[in-house]
Amino acid sequence: MITRYFEKLGVSTSLLGFGCMRLPLTPERRIDEAETARMFDLAYRSGVNYFDTAYGYHDGESERAVGRLLKRYPRESFFVATKLPMYMIHSLEQAKAIFEEQLEKTQMESFDFYMLHSLNAKTYERAVQLGIADYCEKLKRDGRIRFLGFSFHDGYDAFERILTDRDWDFCQIQYNYRDELTQAGTRGYELATARGVPVIVMEPVKGGLLGNLKPEASEPFRKVTPGASDASFALRWAADHANVKVILSGMSTYEQVADNLRTFDHAQPLTPEEHAAIREVAARLDSLVKIGCTACRYCMPCPEGVDIPANFEAWNSYGMYGATPNLRFHWRAFIPDKVRADRCVACRQCETKCPQGLPIVESLRALQTELDAVCEPLA
Repeated sequence: MITRYFEKLGVSTSLLGFGCMRLPLTPERRIDEAETARMFDLAYRSGVNYFDTAYGYHDGESERAVGRLLKRYPRESFFVATKLPMYMIHSLEQAKAIFEEQLEKTQMESFDFYMLHSLNAKTYERAVQLGIADYCEKLKRDGRIRFLGFSFHDGYDAFERILTDRDWDFCQIQYNYRDELTQAGTRGYELATARGVPVIVMEPVKGGLLGNLKPEASEPFRKVTPGASDASFALRWAADHANVKVILSGMSTYEQVADNLRTFDHAQPLTPEEHAAIREVAARLDSLVKIGCTACRYCMPCPEGVDIPANFEAWNSYGMYGATPNLRFHWRAFIPDKVRADRCVACRQCETKCPQGLPIVESLRALQTELDAVCEPLA
């Protein structure tokens, strides 16, 4: 197992981190701890020593399961990371209570890597104003956490504000070869590197989307490195960034653990030919988009409430990656009826403002039909 050294922190971790957001489930939709234990054991025996969970994962049960399973190993032999759910915290007292609950759930005396979870501009300002960020720094001084960082989901400007506001031990960002220009992106990675802040990467396979590509998109991978999985290219792309110290993979099956271990057993740098293959795959994915929406939002607001860019984002995801579970859940859970395409009344105000001259009205009708056909209602 390849390891990476955190110069700022003086510790080494496995480059592959075990993300505990998508653990295997029983038919009753509970965490399958027997199978998770088998997966943990394979990873641990192979050198994985970084396990990442959070307060909200698996409806709050991930921390409990992770704590029980990690107790089977010597405490000094692994690092555990968890997160304070800033998206649901509205007082310092609430933050303190949740931290104590996390220690109880995991049966641990302290955490190695602790994060303000899923920060954006708004939640970070709340963390500062309520004294939560200062409280977490006190937890570090008191030895209840070893290293303090944050995980991030917002644009680059918010990332720059947060990263430069205090002396963070590390940061965690979504980063993969399809997200170089979104969220913190490459600019965020380079800023963290310039400031000496280690980076932990989440969603290196973009929620699994880059792990099972359409054959017409992934053909360049087959040509340049026969037998290599789609996921291995995405993981090795992230590994090619020297300031990336941990690459998290939310593994759901024993087979996924085994495949990732094969990748990180040696993880040679990508060759020029493999880099070219990734660029070709990215270009092929771009060619599969349904509509050339850039999410500039000049079309908004819609007088009927349709979130036009959000609808097009889902449609383009369908074009590039197919009817994945992520797409089906996103369409039903995060694009509610009140903002969905079928509210369009064809007033065409959006089309007069679109700098791309896109056929928005006809496209909204088409995407509603297509996505309704492949995205069954949530149970």
